[in-house]
Amino acid sequence: MRILLVEDEVRLASALKQLLKEHQYAVDIAHDGETGCDLALTDSYDIAILDIMLPKMNGLDILRAMRKAGLQTPVLLLTAKDTVEDRVTGLDAGADDYLVKPFDNKELLARVRALSRRTGQLAGGDAIEAGPFRLDLNTRTVTRNGEALALTAKEFQLLELFMRNPNKVLSKEVILDRVWGPDADVIGNAVENYVHFLRKKIDEPDLPSYIATVRGVGYMFHPDPATGRKA
Repeated sequence: MRILLVEDEVRLASALKQLLKEHQYAVDIAHDGETGCDLALTDSYDIAILDIMLPKMNGLDILRAMRKAGLQTPVLLLTAKDTVEDRVTGLDAGADDYLVKPFDNKELLARVRALSRRTGQLAGGDAIEAGPFRLDLNTRTVTRNGEALALTAKEFQLLELFMRNPNKVLSKEVILDRVWGPDADVIGNAVENYVHFLRKKIDEPDLPSYIATVRGVGYMFHPDPATGRKA
C-alpha cells in the first residue's frame, strides 16, 4: 500500500517514513505543499497524510485540490491545532481523519489501518483489473483472461505499478523509486531486465507487447490492444 506523506519537519517525516516502512507501507515524502500537491494529483496513492502548516501551499489547499480533481484518496491531516473549529474546517474540506501533534506512533498506525480498510472499500475490494489482467492483492496472484500467470515478487510489484497507471508514461527513475525504493542499491539495467522478464510472462504470442517502450523516457502500459500497443 502506497502512502503520500507531506510534512515539512524533516526529522519527523523521516521518522514516520521509517515507522511506516517497518509495517510494510511504501512511502513517498514531500517537504512542501506545492511538491506534495503535484505528487497527489499526478500519482496514485492509497492514503495521503498531510500536515496542515506547510511552506508554499498548506495541507488544506492540497486536500481541496485533490477533492476538486475527483480524487477520493483517504486523507489524514496532521496538525498542532486542536480547536473544534480547526477540526471542523479540516473535515469540511474533505479530510477523513484528523490527528493532533504530538501523537503516539501506535495511534498513527491504527488510524492508517482504518483508512486502508476504507481504501479497500473505495476500490471495491482488494484487486486491480486492467484489460485482460486481474491482480489480487491478498493472494498476490495474477490472471490474464482468467489464466494464472506465475510472477516473481518483483514482477508482481512492477505489474501492479503499471496497472495502477494505465496509458501513462512512467520513467525509469519513477519505476526504480516505486518498485525498488529510493534507497535501494540496484544495478543500472534492473528496470530494463525486469520489464523484459515481465513481458515474456504477460504478453501473448504474435501480438504487440502490453508494455510499450517510450524511447529516452521509460515505459507505458496499454491494457487494451485497441489503444495501439507497441513493442
